[in-house]
Amino acid sequence: MNSSDSGQSQSGKPADVVGRDLASIAEREKHQFDVEAFLATLPRRAGVYRMLAADGSVLYVGKARSLKSRVTSYFRASGLSTKTIALVSRIASVEVTVTSSETEALLLEQSWIKQERPPYNVVLRDDKSYPFIHLTADEAYPRLAFHRGVKRKSGRYFGPYPSAGAVRESLNLMQKLFQIRQCEDSFFKNRTRPCLQYQIERCSAPCVQAISEEDYAEDLRLAALFLEGRNQTLLEEFKNKMESAAADLAFERAAKYRDQIKQLRRIQEQQYVHGEDGDVDIFAIASEAGVNCVQGVFVRGGRVLGHRTWFPRSELDDAPAAVLEAFISQYYFTGADRELPRSVIVSEEISGAAVIADALTTASGRKVAVAHQVRGQRARWQEMALENAKISNNAYIADQRNVFSRFVALQDGLGLDDVPSRLECFDISHTSGEKTVASCVVFDHNGPLKSDYRRFNIDGIEPGDDYAAIEQAVRRRYLRLKNGEAALPDVLLIDGGDGQLAKARQVLEELQITDVALLGVAKGPTRKAGFERLLLDGVGEISMPPSGAGLHLIQHIRDEAHRFAITGHRQRRAKSRTRSELDEIEGIGPKRKRELIAHFGGIAGIKGASRGELAKVPGISERLAGTIFDALHVE
Repeated sequence: MNSSDSGQSQSGKPADVVGRDLASIAEREKHQFDVEAFLATLPRRAGVYRMLAADGSVLYVGKARSLKSRVTSYFRASGLSTKTIALVSRIASVEVTVTSSETEALLLEQSWIKQERPPYNVVLRDDKSYPFIHLTADEAYPRLAFHRGVKRKSGRYFGPYPSAGAVRESLNLMQKLFQIRQCEDSFFKNRTRPCLQYQIERCSAPCVQAISEEDYAEDLRLAALFLEGRNQTLLEEFKNKMESAAADLAFERAAKYRDQIKQLRRIQEQQYVHGEDGDVDIFAIASEAGVNCVQGVFVRGGRVLGHRTWFPRSELDDAPAAVLEAFISQYYFTGADRELPRSVIVSEEISGAAVIADALTTASGRKVAVAHQVRGQRARWQEMALENAKISNNAYIADQRNVFSRFVALQDGLGLDDVPSRLECFDISHTSGEKTVASCVVFDHNGPLKSDYRRFNIDGIEPGDDYAAIEQAVRRRYLRLKNGEAALPDVLLIDGGDGQLAKARQVLEELQITDVALLGVAKGPTRKAGFERLLLDGVGEISMPPSGAGLHLIQHIRDEAHRFAITGHRQRRAKSRTRSELDEIEGIGPKRKRELIAHFGGIAGIKGASRGELAKVPGISERLAGTIFDALHVE
């Protein structure tokens, strides 16, 4: 009897079940996303595209100058990053919307990102409104107050400020300089004698008419000049008032103006203002170990109002410039209450700068520029923002809570029974085999454990033999650890591939060390972060999520080992040569070397000089000054 007579298929399933399976497959194929047919219909126009999953959820929203070119690039046969491949594998359909311009596409893109929160977009999680300083109106003695939210009350609003702390700091300065009241009306109207603020000279006591309405109004006018950033005008007025009071022999009043001038000059110095004015937003990005940190510095009227830090996530492993561009687009165009500046300064050259500038110009009704190459005071603001972004990023990476979560993720990625408590990583550095140095860096749950770092000068091997260098370094390190110099690690990482891993395994076997997980970290085909090959001894090649905390920890310790090895190699190489450290810097020849030494009196003086001071030496440009400074200050 054949299978059809028995009601059974050749697979063993009932015939009606097989029929339903075939019908289901046919239905899926009927509705499967036909990429080639879809791409053929795309126009070469500006617009927005939305990539959708099978359940209809939005995976990614993007804008394009040419929809056909941009969307087609996601479906090419090669050249895609691992994260982009993961995104494309989930796409069930793509919706496009044609716009009249790229600027309109930018605004629509940000509106949809705000609404949909797609998982693969860089998302700015910043929905709160920004604070202002409110100067009330329709009162004999107006007050200055903190304000956040809708501006329903009459009066003037100054800001927005980047944080509540920046507002409080400004209000505190206003009390010292102008003695304007900040108390609530209910408190103000029920006073019969001055409060403590009057006693400590922080208020002129208008509640008991200790100051006339005319004099109080004059103080308010000066306070408004300060909040508008017109500090130079304010200084001139204070000078004139001081001289006038002195001429009238009102020395106590003149002393008051003198103290106000001193305080105002001190404030200017603290805010890095040197005759520069303008309304500027500065954004800098620092990226390390899979973490992006954006630092914003906000200047109004030439006065630095404050700064703020964000940590945007990028699921597609975008370059820093792309993350910064996406961040700035969302910052200004997601409906939040932003005061638009006259110019935006960025630390990276972003491809969409012209489009963002056009959109900001349209929104503000005046010309707004987006610049990367700046000079003078603006360059100093840019440098300040970048330095603070790096500091904040390092602090975030070193935060104990973040570090421990990365150790937990590493445990999951390596399949360990317990959370590792100590990691060690080796790297090798040399120049064509000359003065080879091996580094060993150590991480625990507090981050880098620098007191346990070690370097090994590698000798007695063939120049450039990294396998032999790793073998020698690991043997010397673990002979000492076997003798009780320090604790053995739970995971030993080797910066290298199968060959380096095999040498490390051989040493551990000879020393009878069996309870250490051995992991090789080899560079991927693109040699970019996120594409490393992970070789777990005894298991083979393993994979971790490119945006996962476990891989970020591996990248962090690998980069630290690389830095420590390079520094040691450079020091050893410099010591072995009878040459100055200046000779190692590109662009420094005998003449410039003589000029530098004559100007500063020696290497120590050169090392103690700032970039600006170095640039004052004849023949040293600002760019070369930066190169010299960086070369002499390698950590």
